[in-house]
Amino acid sequence: MKLDSESILQTMRLAEQSQTQRALAEQLGFSLGKTNFIVRALIEKSLIKAERFAESENKKQYRYVLTPKGIKERIALTEKFIERKKQEYEQLQHELAWLNKNKK
Repeated sequence: MKLDSESILQTMRLAEQSQTQRALAEQLGFSLGKTNFIVRALIEKSLIKAERFAESENKKQYRYVLTPKGIKERIALTEKFIERKKQEYEQLQHELAWLNKNKK
């Protein structure tokens, strides 16, 4: 499975808020398997870390925390995403102007 930057960015953005991978998968709209694959890849790349909830009765529950490296990566991915969306917006503006100019 190939990781795309939008899936990584979405996962990094929502991981800290989710108590389980199942909840994270639901928020992302991904399968549990895809979510697990992405989370493991992010942990392997040291972009996030999994910590157990000390107070939780369910010792299988983890919370995901961005590492300093993960924070930098999230910022970089967000900047790339915004730049890509700006370019798409500008392209659509040019197309709209062309359509308005050439409508009959």
